[in-house]
Amino acid sequence: MALGIVAILDTLQSHAAASGYFDGPVGTHEPKQAPGNGLSCAIWVQSIGPTPGSSGLAATSGRIELNVRLFTSMLQEPQDAIDTNLLLAVDALLAAYSGDFELGGNVRAVDLLGEAGTALSAKAGYLNQDGKEFRVMTIVLPVLINDIWGQAA
Repeated sequence: MALGIVAILDTLQSHAAASGYFDGPVGTHEPKQAPGNGLSCAIWVQSIGPTPGSSGLAATSGRIELNVRLFTSMLQEPQDAIDTNLLLAVDALLAAYSGDFELGGNVRAVDLLGEAGTALSAKAGYLNQDGKEFRVMTIVLPVLINDIWGQAA
């Protein structure tokens, strides 16, 4: 029994890289500094906890909620393309997660429809980091994993 987070993050990085939308590397941490120019992507774990409905008497299954945040500068032109380009990249990632909902066999499933909480979704917003303004879309990526932690009396 194990969480397997390294394999999960590697798979998510591969999906992002394969999309062809990102100008730089895809990080597996929330950036402490403003990303570079172009479209950037960062992936990190937001929360983890048990899923009572899928756990048994010998092992506890769980749910990990990851954030996949896409960043792009608010100062680029044409301005009408900012949200369009973000949404094209988000769409490609949502399609990848739906098409590989076991993330290469590393999870039971991406919680596409919210079986154990918030469903796969994305929300747009703005972020000021290091004095730079970014348009962002953050994907909430919930994954369900069987038998993470053993139980013993």
